[in-house]
Amino acid sequence: MKKTVFFDCSRRNVDFEEADLSLAVFGNCDLLNASFGKSIIEKTDFRSARNYFIDPEMNKIKGARFSWPGVSGLLNKYGISIE
Repeated sequence: MKKTVFFDCSRRNVDFEEADLSLAVFGNCDLLNASFGKSIIEKTDFRSARNYFIDPEMNKIKGARFSWPGVSGLLNKYGISIE
């Protein structure tokens, strides 16, 4: 799924486990309950995506692009509060 562009869509409950999403774009996408595990999301654009939870320790994320406040989805597993 390299370089795939997802735009103005809902990808809820989607299984991206072990997917190669390098250079993909999630433009204005709702990723609620999408599953990312052992995925390659290097240089993937999540800047306008929302509701994602991605564990940086379980995925290859080098060069991925995120924006605030969505970046908090990278810290969810730690159970911390970001205000």
